[in-house]
Amino acid sequence: MPLAATVFSTVLFPLDQSRAALDTIATVLKLVQEHQSKLLLLSVVDSESSDMADAGDVAQLLEKAQETFTKAGVSCEVIEREGKPAFVIGDVADETEADLIVMGTRGMNLEGAQSSTAARVIQLAPCPVLVVP
Repeated sequence: MPLAATVFSTVLFPLDQSRAALDTIATVLKLVQEHQSKLLLLSVVDSESSDMADAGDVAQLLEKAQETFTKAGVSCEVIEREGKPAFVIGDVADETEADLIVMGTRGMNLEGAQSSTAARVIQLAPCPVLVVP
């Protein structure tokens, strides 16, 4: 097996209902296809977030994302959790031994962006994080 195929054996893709997450799908798809990676889709039910507080909406989001990847020939595992997104993402990456987290961000500048989930994940993650603007 070529080295490139083993670099990122497990990729974690946390997603929410933001435009940034949807725009990241193409990058994730290309990456997991090139590296023949196992793909884990994660969404976090966050009671403090207006667009991610409803478990039904989150389940529907995951189902649609899974369908998108399946149509492109990529199988994926779906994970739904509850809590603070940055902490849950870090925990799931650790539990699943993810080699890479790929996520979108709403802004270009993560320095000093303490409220940014992506910035917090970078601080907490047990593996590299690829942030797609």
